[in-house]
Amino acid sequence: MTTADTTTATDPEPGAATLRRPELLPLWQTVHGRLSSGRPVTRVRLGPLDETQREALADLLGLDHLPDPRPSVALARLEEAVTELSGRTVREVVAALVGPLGDRAGERRRQDDERAGLWAWLAGHDTVRAQPVLADWAASCRAAGLVGGSAERTRTLLTDALKVLAELPGQAEPLPVFAARVLNGHAHALDDGTPLSTLVLRALATLYGTAAPQSAAERRALWSRAGVADDELSATVLVGGLRPSGDGLLARVAAVCAEAGQAASLTLAHVRTPGEFTLPAALAPVVHVVENPSILALALRRFGACCPPLVCTSGWPNSAAIQLLRILADRGAALRYHGDFDGEGIRIAAYVLDKTPAYPWRMTVADYRAAVVRNPYGPRPGRITDAPWDPELAEAMAEHGTAVVEELVADVLLEDLAGTAQQECPSSRL
Repeated sequence: MTTADTTTATDPEPGAATLRRPELLPLWQTVHGRLSSGRPVTRVRLGPLDETQREALADLLGLDHLPDPRPSVALARLEEAVTELSGRTVREVVAALVGPLGDRAGERRRQDDERAGLWAWLAGHDTVRAQPVLADWAASCRAAGLVGGSAERTRTLLTDALKVLAELPGQAEPLPVFAARVLNGHAHALDDGTPLSTLVLRALATLYGTAAPQSAAERRALWSRAGVADDELSATVLVGGLRPSGDGLLARVAAVCAEAGQAASLTLAHVRTPGEFTLPAALAPVVHVVENPSILALALRRFGACCPPLVCTSGWPNSAAIQLLRILADRGAALRYHGDFDGEGIRIAAYVLDKTPAYPWRMTVADYRAAVVRNPYGPRPGRITDAPWDPELAEAMAEHGTAVVEELVADVLLEDLAGTAQQECPSSRL
């Protein structure tokens, strides 16, 4: 049998033995790397090649002389030689000899698109849009980059963080109990030092406008402020003129204080187990909500036992305040919220409107402009974030550079309340 016959019998494809010569492996590896870049390739530079490798390359390309030790090979010439020898393309040959071709440029584009999609999703999430101050937190997450270089892992972690933020303020549960309830039984997911705990605490610090907690005590204090603590007595909410019907503890405490023209301080324990109480069914009662205790005090001073229903959040609402407002809304009350016209007041209002079914009460840009005309020399408003209920409000506050605290518009608020005060006196029941 001739040599040609032997080659034909052992090599299923013509030229296969030539293409598999070990001396040509550097050529195929270099071409494989260039083609896997995903960019256009016209030439490949090799080397340094030893003499046997240069001879093998000369044989493949049909050269009458040895190429340079670092030759530049035109891909078109290589394609011509390979096709003539084997009937296959260069891509097919290098894929068979080295491995599947990649597309690094395409992979980079895919990863870039994946990252862009992740950050767009975070910025547009309902929780972030409802509380615009969290846009700063979202930006810090983006600046920190991907968790482990993975967009998928990062999205999973952020999804859990947003789920936790949506459940806050908590209901005075210990942290492991809260974590197990919110995160599908993972009681230790929010343990001190976990990535999720760090992420949520950073969001809370952004929300409240405080520095990120550095010590274990500061972290516990921040969780407690967000209502995650085994304490039903520290969280309280002030109410006035609230007269539910029923024999439950909340109804009796609130009604006794309302009939005496006094405020009631309800603890989270009162709110969590309110007992039986009802609101009038014929017409949805309106419960006004204010940020500052001084407004409640002024209303009680003016209306006494005839004071219409008022709830005071005393600044940032705690778990008792949010829980009470939700219960009142569930019983049919229409909630109307007013707070300070300053940076933090707008953030508090956004928080209340996000966590409860409340609507703004005299919190539009027109209300702000009218208040500034009457009180043009107020303090600076501080850091201003968007007001989701009125896109023009933040712009107007930045333009005027003046805060209007709630007490300065107390007369306007009390006139609104005066229209309903007589309905509460003396025998009406809410």
